[in-house]
Amino acid sequence: MTIWEIFFYSLIEGLTEFLPVSSTGHLIIYSHYLAKENDPFIKSFEVIIQFGAIFSVLVVYWKTFLSSFQFYKNLFIAFLPAAVIGFLMRNLVNEWLGSILIVAWSLIVGGIILIASDYIFKTTASDGKSLDKLNYKESLYLGLFQCFALIPGVSRSGATILGGLALKYNKKAAAEFSFFLAVPTIAAATLYKSYKILPTITSDQVTTLLIGCVLSFLIAIIAIKTFIKLVSRYGFKHFGVYRIVLGVLILILIKRG
Repeated sequence: MTIWEIFFYSLIEGLTEFLPVSSTGHLIIYSHYLAKENDPFIKSFEVIIQFGAIFSVLVVYWKTFLSSFQFYKNLFIAFLPAAVIGFLMRNLVNEWLGSILIVAWSLIVGGIILIASDYIFKTTASDGKSLDKLNYKESLYLGLFQCFALIPGVSRSGATILGGLALKYNKKAAAEFSFFLAVPTIAAATLYKSYKILPTITSDQVTTLLIGCVLSFLIAIIAIKTFIKLVSRYGFKHFGVYRIVLGVLILILIKRG
């Protein structure tokens, strides 16, 4: 990998992992653009640098992760649906990951839903419940919402946030819980994939992976803090518009070959 490829892959991961725009979708698009979607090391790199993004949540919200045992029980319950369904559907999901067309339509449909959410949940989004009201039943519902992100391009954070809004939580609470839930969900998926990947990594590739992790970590911290400010002030419609524009652009490029 060139230094620019390392930077842009890490930028995409760190910037989009916690935004409702789908990090997986963007990485698939970028790899497709570079004609490296079948490069074994690129695929390994995309997986490993997620550790950097995960660690950013622990650093930004370290006080929350030391708050109470109840927090971890809610997190575990919310994590279970994706763990079980994701494992059972892993072969199908791997097939979907190779489809740029699925990513395009997922971006468009998800964008429309995000724009609509600003109007449907207009009152709830600003005056809704805070996370201290979260119970086990609602945690399970949020975990089920997250499962929609098994479809490439849907966005794990976007699905979880919409679930939070549907349960009458405010924008900040819904967004932050999507960050928290990312830790066990992404960590489990990344560790599972890394178990198969690590034997293929050579010593000269370790430095590249470490640089990618550090970059994605730093960029993710900025993205998390900025996203909370943006979503609290402007809502989700701008992210929805971006998704639709990007999805339509991809469809046009596909049609043109």
